[in-house]
Amino acid sequence: MLLSAIVLGLLSSFHCIGMCGPIAFVLPVDRVNKSRGAYQTALYHVGRLLAYSSIGALFGLLGRGLYLSGFQQRLSILLGVAMITLVLIPARIFNKYNLSRPVYSFINKVKSKLGLYLKKTSNTALFSIGFFNGFLPCGMVYFALVGAVATSEVHLGAFYMFLFGVGTIPVMSFAIYSKNIFSVDLRKRITKAIPVFVVILGLLFILRGMGLGIPYVSPKDIKLQVHNTPIECVD
Repeated sequence: MLLSAIVLGLLSSFHCIGMCGPIAFVLPVDRVNKSRGAYQTALYHVGRLLAYSSIGALFGLLGRGLYLSGFQQRLSILLGVAMITLVLIPARIFNKYNLSRPVYSFINKVKSKLGLYLKKTSNTALFSIGFFNGFLPCGMVYFALVGAVATSEVHLGAFYMFLFGVGTIPVMSFAIYSKNIFSVDLRKRITKAIPVFVVILGLLFILRGMGLGIPYVSPKDIKLQVHNTPIECVD
């Protein structure tokens, strides 16, 4: 399942160029001195990875709570259904209900901080740009967070989102130095492939929760089962 985080990050990075691309294009890195520019770019990515990992830890904690409550198996199925549903429901429906309105205040503060740090060229500024960039709302991040919840562990949730961030690094790094390295046609094709991958991932979550005894895909793990009968303790 952890491999899905890297693949999802890699695919989503093509989509993210449209949203986070403008930030990458104007990132105050040294594009003449390659070694210094590489170091500054690394600071930007470290900031993003820290933000993703922090969010992942929180959602991993949420999944841990559900796991301890005995809902792990049903949770995996529910999350898989949710991923597929989110792909199938047209975006205009979400826009109609404006589900992100409660966090607008937080998002505006993040954007304000980004604007301030983009005017600076210090190493701290580059790290901070990456960190606040990681908190910007993004549909692909939401899908990745579903995976973080499914890990049911704080450290695994953080690691899942860390790997998601790692998956975005190659494309986002290229975007910093070249706006046109990927053709519009290529980006469109990959963007169209993302929903297919998300549906496949959702199906894997459903299979995982069903516990069919299929190695690596749907393991019949006692930890995933929901017990309705008491277990006797033997002294």
